[in-house]
Amino acid sequence: MRVVLLSALAVLVLLAAAWFVVTQPISPTVPDESSPAVKPARLEGHVRMLSETLFPRDWRHPENLDRVAAYIRKEFQQANGMVSEQEYKMCGNTYRNVMALFGPETKERIVVGAHYDAAGELPGADDNASGVAGLIELAYLLGRSNALPMQVELVAFTLEEPLVLGGPGNFRTPNGGSARHAVLLKEQGIPVRIMFSLEMIGFFRDAENSQSFPLSVMKLFYPSRGNWIAVVGKLDQGLAVRRVKKAMRKTSTLPVYSLNAPKFVEGIDWSDHSNYWKAGYTAVMIGDTSFFRNHNYHKKEDTADTLDYDRMAMVVQGVYGAVIAFSH
Repeated sequence: MRVVLLSALAVLVLLAAAWFVVTQPISPTVPDESSPAVKPARLEGHVRMLSETLFPRDWRHPENLDRVAAYIRKEFQQANGMVSEQEYKMCGNTYRNVMALFGPETKERIVVGAHYDAAGELPGADDNASGVAGLIELAYLLGRSNALPMQVELVAFTLEEPLVLGGPGNFRTPNGGSARHAVLLKEQGIPVRIMFSLEMIGFFRDAENSQSFPLSVMKLFYPSRGNWIAVVGKLDQGLAVRRVKKAMRKTSTLPVYSLNAPKFVEGIDWSDHSNYWKAGYTAVMIGDTSFFRNHNYHKKEDTADTLDYDRMAMVVQGVYGAVIAFSH
């Protein structure tokens, strides 16, 4: 009996340790009512523009990607950003990242990015018009902010998605927009305090068991309802992820959960943030967990009508809060 009790205690201790390392728990926080508001209708307008008017947005339609880039560039300029582009060639076509700088010129900077291309000839509302809409509205918050002691760079990436549906993401190649941008920062010797990748931030569901996980054991640590936003980082980025989560929780009532895990866990490195890891930078992904919740992923059903713009607005508020927290 003593052996059984000790074994049970050991299991409980291991589970508690795993819960702490993986989820980076923090004490409950009360949202700050002074956090700047984000209008859901504006987010919806951007998503509909990208997923309906500027359709399709895959690599085989560079002319449409140029139209998307022009739309983002105009919004960044109207938000008072210092706008530039990073052009490069792939398969004989020209593709471009759109960048905007906010705040004072400093040696070190914070980077926030989202990819604007879609997988194949699909709407790509959540993946990733939602992230780009959030990036644009974040630009307006930063453009009005007097609380930036360091420079923040917003980047709309091109060519994140697979060149063939079902294939590996193009972000894993040197021709991914985020790969090009991370290399550019490294070549210029620019230190990055942290990079935030906005990857699918608009799909939420309150139904029981609407959330799934890459590992069944994760059901012990996370809610079964898909009504929260996730902050994802590498196993050795616990302090950074914890700080991001704490800052986001202070801005709204939206639940924020986090995951620190090895890269072999499915989905951990499946977006643009992984290219900043390769460059030696600290980076996190902020998202709605993609296909673990949104079954419209890489399907024609991923439309603007399926997204929750009220909760998406809370995500953008949270990202703004995290940017401000890390800039001090």
